[in-house]
Amino acid sequence: MAAKCSSQEITQGSETLTVNPLLTSLDPNEHFATSAQILARNILPSTQQSPVEIKGQVNGYPGVAGILQSDLPVGNVPSATPARRKRGPSLNRRTGQAGTVFQHCKTWDSAAPTYGKFWVDVPGSPERKRRTIPLGVCRTKSIARQRLRDYLQREAIDSTEAFRQNTAPAITFRQQAECWIASLPARKRRPVKPATISGWRDALNAWLLPNLGDKLLADVSNAAMRQLVEKMSNAGLSPKTIVNYVQVVKLVLASAVDEEGEQIYPRKWNHDFIQLPIVRRDQQRRPTVTEADLKEILSTVKERKYAMLFGLLAGTGLRIGEAFGLRPTDFGPDCRVLHVRRSIWRGQEQEPKTANALRVVDVPEALAKELRNFVGGVSGYLFATAQGKPLQRRNVLRVLHSVKRVGFHAFRRFRLTWLRKNAVPKDLERFWMGHAAEDVGDLYSKLKEDVAFRQQWAERIGLGLVGARGFEPPTPWSRTRKSKIHKCRIWCRLRDRWPLIPALELDGSWTDSGRAD
Repeated sequence: MAAKCSSQEITQGSETLTVNPLLTSLDPNEHFATSAQILARNILPSTQQSPVEIKGQVNGYPGVAGILQSDLPVGNVPSATPARRKRGPSLNRRTGQAGTVFQHCKTWDSAAPTYGKFWVDVPGSPERKRRTIPLGVCRTKSIARQRLRDYLQREAIDSTEAFRQNTAPAITFRQQAECWIASLPARKRRPVKPATISGWRDALNAWLLPNLGDKLLADVSNAAMRQLVEKMSNAGLSPKTIVNYVQVVKLVLASAVDEEGEQIYPRKWNHDFIQLPIVRRDQQRRPTVTEADLKEILSTVKERKYAMLFGLLAGTGLRIGEAFGLRPTDFGPDCRVLHVRRSIWRGQEQEPKTANALRVVDVPEALAKELRNFVGGVSGYLFATAQGKPLQRRNVLRVLHSVKRVGFHAFRRFRLTWLRKNAVPKDLERFWMGHAAEDVGDLYSKLKEDVAFRQQWAERIGLGLVGARGFEPPTPWSRTRKSKIHKCRIWCRLRDRWPLIPALELDGSWTDSGRAD
């Protein structure tokens, strides 16, 4: 049971302070001392020590008065100022969101125009403003209220998304873009390659920030996007480039989230209103090289290092970054197998483009023979400068453009075309090129694990570089020779069945039985 306490007088010198402590324990002496200590320590802090005389009774117990050592200061007690936390905006405390309906007449007129008014939030401002809309002619007030409710629901005036968007701090597109770009390399889920980040930053600097950088995120809507697309179309940008730049705008806007991970500025993009161009794959420019172009390139390039690089790109379909990252340890003992383990971008090692890019590529004997001669004695990167650093892309491209103005990916397209021309199995083709599986059958197939089968196909299709310097295929047992032997066996069988057909002899190396001597 709580003990009742009377007023006590705290006297020091000529000043007296009256307090009413609330005591809840059974021992009055202990409680009174504790209350005085709390009062001296928390309410009246001071570094000056002085004796304090306490007079009075607690529940009629005598002997409580005494002299206590306390930290009470000498002087008046300052009044405490309560700290009140300022509450932020809340949708539950909003009033007037349902709106009201009215007419410009004293009594309700079924033939007069009706209007509705309600409060709306101003983006980036704590204040709200009144908005009025026409509701048409309403026969009764109830019909007018229903129309206003339908409008508020249709426009999502009272929705949580609109409230979160309008009451969020005012952030410009430029500020959000910088935060988004800075967060990409460190994110754990699906980290972005540095080359992709560089391309997105170039898009921001060239087009997006000059046109949308000073706009608030709340103002980046379909109308603003339409103006941006119109400017890029008038400047002659390709449809694919415009689509990629618009995608960057969407990613920046979607990166603005609240503490719950919900998007602050959700958008329903209308591509028809934006006039976003349609990318037609059949009209995209995909330059490639032909066998004649490869013969010219390999025959014209004087330095062996670059000739070997271009021949390797055309004979294996490697990406240029994967070729720059090759080391002698990535090849098998006879250079018939090539392991893709790393990639080079702007002189720095990184993981290959995708998980499927970590692969094994089988090399035909004609290319393996050249590689064995080239790899010997190399300790660092296979294609490196005199200082041992990886080659720079622009320097190699300058050598290539001196003969043929194409990109490095043209060699990769040539290799894929050659594989399909020779009817290579689809799953083996994707495995060599580092492409993802397209259906379940590609996942079920285990052809890529059969090394002998892979090397047999690699030797069968060859390089497609017949006649190029240093890349001639082996002459014995060619496909032409096997085709002649197959035809001779058919003629021998026909001769045995119909004796009128004269015997076919091929340089005297075939007998009547159709078998070679």
